[in-house]
Amino acid sequence: MAKSKASANPLMDAIVAVCKRRGFIFQSSEIYGGYNGFFDFGPLGVELKKNIKDAWWKDMVHRREDIEGLDSSIIMSPKIWVASGHVGGFSDPMVDCKVSKMRYRADQLFFAPVIVDGEKIGYVSILEDGNMQADAEAAADKMKRKGGHQGELAPIELKEYTEATEEEWALIPSPATGEPGSLTAPREFNLMFETKVGALSDSSATAYLRPETAQGIFANYKNVVDTGRVKIPFGIAQIGKAFRNEITPKNFIFRSREFEQMEIEYFVSPDCDWSQIHQEWIQYCHDWLLSIGLPEEMLGRDVHEKLAHYAKACTDITFQFPFGEQELWGIAARGDFDLTQHAEHSGKPMEIFDEAAKKKYIPHVIEPSLGVDRLLLALLTAAYTEDEVGGEKRTVMKFHPRIAPYKVAVLPLLKNKPELVERARAIFDKLSRRYNVFWDTAGAIGKRYRRQDEAGTPYCVTIDFDTIEKDGSVTLRDRDTTEQKRVSEEELYQFLDEQLF
Repeated sequence: MAKSKASANPLMDAIVAVCKRRGFIFQSSEIYGGYNGFFDFGPLGVELKKNIKDAWWKDMVHRREDIEGLDSSIIMSPKIWVASGHVGGFSDPMVDCKVSKMRYRADQLFFAPVIVDGEKIGYVSILEDGNMQADAEAAADKMKRKGGHQGELAPIELKEYTEATEEEWALIPSPATGEPGSLTAPREFNLMFETKVGALSDSSATAYLRPETAQGIFANYKNVVDTGRVKIPFGIAQIGKAFRNEITPKNFIFRSREFEQMEIEYFVSPDCDWSQIHQEWIQYCHDWLLSIGLPEEMLGRDVHEKLAHYAKACTDITFQFPFGEQELWGIAARGDFDLTQHAEHSGKPMEIFDEAAKKKYIPHVIEPSLGVDRLLLALLTAAYTEDEVGGEKRTVMKFHPRIAPYKVAVLPLLKNKPELVERARAIFDKLSRRYNVFWDTAGAIGKRYRRQDEAGTPYCVTIDFDTIEKDGSVTLRDRDTTEQKRVSEEELYQFLDEQLF
């Protein structure tokens, strides 16, 4: 699997390795050398991903009376993207290295002058990651020593390349070559993937793979209002693919070109206390992350000071990834910008009649937006554990039982004893009616336990000779503690029902 820059981090290396080894995630088109920014989810990865989406849907849609579901198409009328502003303004500033031909996002490229005793001796540049301040300081110290400069090195104050002046462009080195002046000025680069719809291939056939799922919700807002018997406040939820032509996809699946989003547009009255509702959603989302296994100490909050022109507020729930603290779940107060834009461009009214207030208005929106792939990476990070069992090193993925790919593994002690296999198969068949269960007969029982530990399976059930010759009990093993206990079949089913639902 192709490694990102972040794989220099030992924890990231270990997570990428276990993902490949156990079939969580593969590099897309790997047999052809891979395709940058795209990933495939293997047998364990697709189960983990499905469990994440199922848990989100059950808690956000099924268990709430004020949320309706939607599945809009990936390719929609290009007029939608004109109205939303994506055609004219969905872009990132791009910088090219004229020597190496490498391309960078200008807002992910940082620079700083290197000053010794008040004299500027050059510039350092660094790509955004969790260690960039330390790396920049090390590069500045190396520049000072290599140039034979004596004196005190001033603090390194990193700024985005977008803030560089025209004079500084000629002095800032490329991260690829270290040569000053080889970087271009920032240029806008539209992130939407274009495609063609229909028999013609001229400009009239141009369409786009959606860069977000939100606009499908806004475009169907009136359909849901007219058919769903909803009343303010209410939300529309959607899980679906989105595509962004990222200049520099990096950090494994954290930023890729094809990804999946779980979004809610929650419609509220323009006269309500939107700030309070916004805070309630932030806390609700935070608590949900805890409920599926992310630890409190790895979560944080980032209140945006710089806002989009249409936004009233935005707070990110952040997570401590191996490459630093980064956005995990964004909760924005978007006002009425989107519905107003679509009303203007489509000519269709977007007002709702509020029976309680006895008036019509275009509602405002609170938007919790979460990436499935990014959450999956956070769960992999939180779950990854190394410990020792019986003096041997063990890798274990401590997934919350609710999102673990396999809930139970059934292991007959010996595969060449028909009576053991038959009894184990009967238990497996019964458990399979309720859970995703793994069947494993290959190798010593200890090695089979280790395989299930790496897969993140919470419980293993071993059928041995005591099962068939004595009281019918089985051995139930706990993944996290490795403790084993004998339980009857009835006790086994009752215990698993309590732990897995």
